[in-house]
This record gives sequence, structure tokens and C-alpha cells, in this order.
Amino acid sequence: MMVVVSYDVSTKTKSGQKRLKKVAETCLNFGIRAQSSVFECIVDPGQWEILKHELLSIYNPEEDNLRFYFLGSNWQNRVENYGVSKNLKADDPFII
Repeated sequence: MMVVVSYDVSTKTKSGQKRLKKVAETCLNFGIRAQSSVFECIVDPGQWEILKHELLSIYNPEEDNLRFYFLGSNWQNRVENYGVSKNLKADDPFII
């Protein structure tokens, strides 16, 4: 299933800057960056639970915001992209 993760992390303090980096790194472990604070993650239900748990343990609910959009298994018919895109598509093969 495709889950789009977007976030807004307060960077007014050093701890906020550290949280921002951790949120981005966590998202990169599960998907690709679509925009600065938006990631497209193709995950199975178990991976989704891990991703969600990790992000919720990092963010500060009094200062930050996390949003999850569930596009499901038929996500290819629900995503349109226009203009310049520097990123891979979420379902492109990755070489590590």
C-alpha cells in the first residue's frame, strides 16, 4: 500500500533540528522524498506499523505535525505529477 507522509517539525531549537533530521531519516528508510517534507512510502501493514511507531516516538506533539495519507494498493491511479520532478517514482527499483 502507498502511504504519503508529510511533516512540519519546529526547528526553533537544537532539539527540533535534531527531530527534523530523525523524521527525514526514518522516512527515507521506508520510501522516497517527493518534496522537502513529503515522502511516498510503499509498505506492507507490518512495515506501516513500524514506520508509524518510529515517527510518533520522534515528533513532539506540542510543536510538530505529522500527516499520513493512505492511498492503498491501487495508488497508481490516484497520483498525478506535473512539472519538474527530481525523484524516482515510489515503485522504482532501488539499488543499495
